[in-house]
Amino acid sequence: LEAMPPWKGGGEMIDQVYMDHSTFAAVPARFEAGTPPIAQAVGLGAACEYLLRLGMERVEEYEKDLAKYLWEALSAIDGLQIYGPPPSLGRAALAAFNDESEEVYAPDIASLLDSDGIAIRAGHHCAQPLHRALGAEFGSARASCALYTTKK
Repeated sequence: LEAMPPWKGGGEMIDQVYMDHSTFAAVPARFEAGTPPIAQAVGLGAACEYLLRLGMERVEEYEKDLAKYLWEALSAIDGLQIYGPPPSLGRAALAAFNDESEEVYAPDIASLLDSDGIAIRAGHHCAQPLHRALGAEFGSARASCALYTTKK
């Protein structure tokens, strides 16, 4: 890496600039051209402060309540296959699921819910081997809850 020249130019990857040549920063900075994500760092700081003001214990309890509600609401729908353990065994506030009939695919579910203003994910969620093992070759729908999620 030390001998390799930068592949892209931009802020933060330069050490010194002269009229006839430039020198580059040490590895890894020489490969990290561009302006650092300053606005994102400021936003992350503000988000952390907000969560600390709320109290992470309160956030965790709210998400546990949402996980239980989501599981119960999805379990009440006939013909729906929910993957993973129930909330009583401990799970994140999300659920991956499919229509058991295999006539309705995850992207169809996502599109239908989107028309009602409900955003979910559809696909393999970076877990194709798991989906294959579950017999869900075409992926699954996944609803994820967080602090900003309501039961409506």
